[in-house]
Parts: sequence; C-alpha cells; structure tokens
Amino acid sequence: MKRAKERASGRIGEPEPSAPRPKRQSKLLAPLAKPASPLTQALAPGLYVIATPIGNLSDMSPRALDILARADLVAVEDTRVTGKLLSLMGLSCTMVSYTEHNDDRRTPELLGQLAAGKVIALVSDAGTPLISDPGQRLVAAAAAQGRRIVPVPGPSAVIAALSVAGLSTERFMFAGFLPARAKARRESLSELGAIKTTLIFYEAPHRLIECLQDMAEMLGPRPAIVARELTKLYEEIRRGSLVELFEAARHQPDPKGEIVIVIGPPVAASADVADGFDLDRALAEAMAKYSLKDAVAAVADAHGLNRRAVYARAIALKEPLKNS
Repeated sequence: MKRAKERASGRIGEPEPSAPRPKRQSKLLAPLAKPASPLTQALAPGLYVIATPIGNLSDMSPRALDILARADLVAVEDTRVTGKLLSLMGLSCTMVSYTEHNDDRRTPELLGQLAAGKVIALVSDAGTPLISDPGQRLVAAAAAQGRRIVPVPGPSAVIAALSVAGLSTERFMFAGFLPARAKARRESLSELGAIKTTLIFYEAPHRLIECLQDMAEMLGPRPAIVARELTKLYEEIRRGSLVELFEAARHQPDPKGEIVIVIGPPVAASADVADGFDLDRALAEAMAKYSLKDAVAAVADAHGLNRRAVYARAIALKEPLKNS
C-alpha cells in the first residue's frame, strides 16, 4: 500500500509538512562513529542505562557511543536490532539479550557481573530503556544491591511527542499502551479521564481507529495530537479534537509505524473555565437533582460553557460511580 502524500494544510486532521530529509545518513553519521576525544578516565563499574535513536540515527549522542564502546557487556532487547545499530556506528560490542521473557533468569547473571566490577550498558531497540521496554527488574535489583546506576539520556518518543503537541506540559502522565480488548480499554479510559492532566499513550497502528473512537466517546472533545514515525522520513503529526482525529483516521488508509497519542487536560482544567469555578462540583450537584442531559444543560448554560465539553466531563464523572 502506497503511503499517503504529505502536504501542508490548515484543515483538521491533515498531516503537517516536515522538512526534506537526506536519503542517506552515512555522511551525518561519520563524525559520530568514533568519539573525537575519548575520556582518559576509566568508566566506573556499574549499570549504564542508555537511550538510543527512535528513528534518526544522528540523534545518538557522543557520550552514549563512548560508553557503549568501552562497556564490558551490552544488555539489549534484540541482538539483531542493536547489532545493526552498533555496526552503523562503527562499534563491535559483546551483547546479551535481555527481554521480558528472560529477565527472571538474566537478571541474576547481570547482577553477578556488576558485583565483579564490570561495566554493563542497558539499551532497548529504540528510545529510552524501561519506557514501555524491558529493564525495570534489572534496575530495581541493582539499586537494591547498592550498585552504581547511571542515566545516559537521549531520544524518547514520549517527550518528543509532548514537545511538539502544544498542549499543557505543567503536568502530564504517560499511560503506555491501552488494553487491546475494547471493554478493558474503555474501563482504563474511564479511570484516566478524571485525571486533570495531559495524557500520553503509545498505540499500535492496526488499533488506532478503534482506540481514537473509544477516546472520543469516553473523554469527549479534548484537544490532541496523533504523532507517527517521529524523527523518521515519513514523520507525521495530526492535530484536532479527539472526535476530529477519529473522523480523519477512519477515512485514511491504514497507518504504518509507531504512534504516540497526546491528549490535553479535561475541560475542568482548561483556561475557559473561570478561576475559582469547580465544574466537577457543579455537575455533581446538578446530577443529584436532574437527569444527565438536564444537568449538563443547566451547568453549561449557567456558566457559558460548551455543552459537548461539559457532557464529556459528566460522563467521565459518572463512569466511576457506575462501576463502584
């Protein structure tokens, strides 16, 4: 299936234009293949948690390359994926697989290496380890033993998407992947909908449409973005309300690549609600006297608020009561 052509447009749901990228990155990578001035001081023994590129190989930091080059062992999610990355960087490292399927067995082995004074690097296939990737058990066990744990920060799809969303960054919550089954997914959205903060999710491309539909129904017309293939050649960012993004997605070809969804705070935390006004309290009091529809109309009309937004908030408040 051919990818849809990207074009600049002011309409909701249309992808934003991205700057042309070079077809080959080898010239960009050449200066990074070998650190210009290796550290003269030996690396202290410990576990180094290293972020790797999520798409654009030029995002690999010189510090990460230096540590990988000198590590005694590199714990990786997939030896084939990381092996290809290291090869492109001009590195040859001793690797061992570390996944959610073997971490119970591999963790004691790596702890033994740390106890012996080794330098171990932990990487995932892409991005920052532990963020919806393996590594939590190893880091927790190493911390419990008092081992040195060093962050080597870098690319993260979560932060990359948030940085271009244009939504509130004062408080945000990363919720990972929602459940695949519709009922469980809607239950999770019901719980998360009451949280007055920006929400960030990962989603598989084949579930994007049904996920956006559930989000629109459970969370209402909150502002959001759908970011796809961040830092890659076909990077795409769509903006709009959840309802608008769902309508746009269901009329587009099936998407490909990795997807991040960022959703702005609920209406109670937005700027168009007057200072000192407690929407949740007003809705609770109205719903105790009237039907849901009448309560929404009364509150929206009394305070000059958008009925659709108030209705979405009322649904979010009502769901926990229904399940309690």
